[in-house]
Amino acid sequence: MEITWYGLSCFRMTERKHATIVTDPYNSKLGLPLLKLKSDVVTVSHDAKGHNYATAVSGKRHNLTGQGEYEIGNVFITGIVTANDSAAVRNVVFMFDYNGLTVAHLGDMQKVPKQTQIDALEQVNILLVPVGNGNSLNAAQASELVSMLEPNIVIPMHYQLPNLKLNLESVDRFLKEMGVTEPSQETSLKISASNLPEETETIILIPKI
Repeated sequence: MEITWYGLSCFRMTERKHATIVTDPYNSKLGLPLLKLKSDVVTVSHDAKGHNYATAVSGKRHNLTGQGEYEIGNVFITGIVTANDSAAVRNVVFMFDYNGLTVAHLGDMQKVPKQTQIDALEQVNILLVPVGNGNSLNAAQASELVSMLEPNIVIPMHYQLPNLKLNLESVDRFLKEMGVTEPSQETSLKISASNLPEETETIILIPKI
């Protein structure tokens, strides 16, 4: 499969003979370029303009915004609601299973989840984790969660980028917490279940903006 990052929490996941998925499309009024994406499925972790601009995605047949289990285009999708600081603001973690290769998108998670929710994330191969603080995990919290889950690959998201009109921390703080001095940098991640690293590897995706 291939994972491409567009900034903030927006990714596009593609795999031959599987549904194409876009996560958390953002509104370009936040300073990042206008999204022009096409997919079969859009997932929205919570209702905020940095995450819910589904109109930027064409071709979508399914718009997932809540808890549940779905099978769409040979992809098993699970939505799990996690607690945030405000009871009025809910966050949905989405897990995607591509023939046993699992990707977890944590959305705008604000706190390290309870053990029961950790158990549901234990088999994650690729973790898409917010690291820039603001209304999401900070670098230390994100690093703690990575150590608990021990995924094969970690991809940080939701951190400061040029022209972004949000007050977020840079990815450097997270890398320092992780003890990573020379992270791999890729324009996209092309991965299969057969070539996953045995130990957790942090990969920086260069945003396609």
